[in-house]
Amino acid sequence: MNAAEIRLARPGPEHREKALAFRREFFDQGEEIISGSGLLDKTERYEDWLDSVTRNASPETVNPNWVLTDTFFATDGAGEIVGIIDLRHELNEFLRDLGNCGYSVRPSRRRSGYGRRMLGLVLEEARRAGLPELHISVERGNLPSVRIIQANGGVYERSFLHEGAAADIYRLALGCTSGKF
Repeated sequence: MNAAEIRLARPGPEHREKALAFRREFFDQGEEIISGSGLLDKTERYEDWLDSVTRNASPETVNPNWVLTDTFFATDGAGEIVGIIDLRHELNEFLRDLGNCGYSVRPSRRRSGYGRRMLGLVLEEARRAGLPELHISVERGNLPSVRIIQANGGVYERSFLHEGAAADIYRLALGCTSGKF
């Protein structure tokens, strides 16, 4: 499949089996964290997770401990889930060092341009939402993600320690002036 065929899809009941297989692939590879997944890696029942991400995508129902967040599956031309990405519309104190966006590409589909395309598509969503810029964090040793962020216009802003590891924040200007920062 071609990365250009990637589309963002809001999670729905119809994604249940493919989402569970997506999650299982991470766990089978020994990866316990699925960045950008709205806790898909921590929620036992898909229906509970779907309810949570659906509620957090609406200003009227967002969890008071969260921020307004859009979560998307990245699907290929055949409808397979190749990744997941979220867009946090604002940053609270907890998210200051985590940023506006997290994402993960399915282990078997990495190094195919999907991450770059997914981030590009979520930048379009952020522009439509009127955000002036995004901040994205990345562990310094995660060179594939650093390249994805830089390829989408990310500029190094600052460093910090995350769970004892060096990490960096990149800023991606979106050209919007009616932002929420």
